[in-house]
Amino acid sequence: MIQGVLLAAGLGRRFGGQKLLARLPDGRPVARAAVEALAAGADDVLAVARPGEERVAELLAGAGARVLLAPESGRGMGASLAAGVRAIPEADAWLIALGDMPWVRGETAAAVAERLRAGASLVRPVHRGRAGHPVGFARDHGAALAALDGDRGARGVLEAHAGWVQRIAVTDPGILRDVDNPEDLSPPAGAGEG
Repeated sequence: MIQGVLLAAGLGRRFGGQKLLARLPDGRPVARAAVEALAAGADDVLAVARPGEERVAELLAGAGARVLLAPESGRGMGASLAAGVRAIPEADAWLIALGDMPWVRGETAAAVAERLRAGASLVRPVHRGRAGHPVGFARDHGAALAALDGDRGARGVLEAHAGWVQRIAVTDPGILRDVDNPEDLSPPAGAGEG
């Protein structure tokens, strides 16, 4: 089973409010778009959210994700990721995505998941030479992911096993683009190409 883990516990300080609830030009909230893209590759989606964010949790659940309200998420992205992996330790692999990256295409998530199903250890999509999200981790990395803490995320795991990372070239500029400010809600340049 490929378990999707959507990290959706950020505060959105630079955005000036809860960016995961903000609407894209097509009317979908940011978090819904992120769940839908991840679900195109994962067999199941678990969204890790911050306790007290009931509206975000309801939106994530309404988009089809199971929601984990993780108190440790206040310590950062690494702590949120670890909580998500610990919640589903039986997964064959984890497909990790960020809740504030609504421009990722479903076919990109599916391509990363397909490499995991074919036996890859670590998988990253690459657009024009730059690696992005979602990132795939096989079961052998479960203990390392479950031990993460703080705000660094899984970068250390990827760096420690750089030779194992399979990079997939994609025509998806959304793998590099998150929502930090309200002006980021417009589609990335080249979103229609490919």
